[in-house]
Amino acid sequence: MYAVSTPTSKYEITSEKEVITVDNEIFDWDVQKISDNEFHIIKNHQSYRCELIAVEAEEKKVILKINNKVAEFKVKDKFDLLLEKLGMSSLASTQLKDIKAPMPGLILDIKVKVGDEVKKGEPILILEAMKMENLLKSPGDGTISAIKVKKGDSVEKNQVMILF
Repeated sequence: MYAVSTPTSKYEITSEKEVITVDNEIFDWDVQKISDNEFHIIKNHQSYRCELIAVEAEEKKVILKINNKVAEFKVKDKFDLLLEKLGMSSLASTQLKDIKAPMPGLILDIKVKVGDEVKKGEPILILEAMKMENLLKSPGDGTISAIKVKKGDSVEKNQVMILF
């Protein structure tokens, strides 16, 4: 089961043995693949040209162009729905607070300064551990509010190094 939403609508979609239902009604359509990301669809005697623009797995978003109009869909699978039902859906979107040392090591370089705005995946610092250099990246978007270490410092596992 999937929950699919647009800014104006929500749908419940299930699929069993090639039968698709949308909001508990069988979805009767004819789909022909034109290319890897293009499809021709006939639904209720109307023709649609559908192009898959992007699948953003991390954001659980699908972007389609249907008859030259871009449409964005957010998709939740049965696991997302279960987590939501258990009140655990906000765990992935918790506020970025700090970066802790993943292992004991030596700070070789700090790539940011207080006040810098960083995006997810941007380099933050280089930690040497077991004679290997480890580039630590930002786990999310945020603004650096404090740097608790300096170049040359030794750190212990779980020691707070950067605050957002």
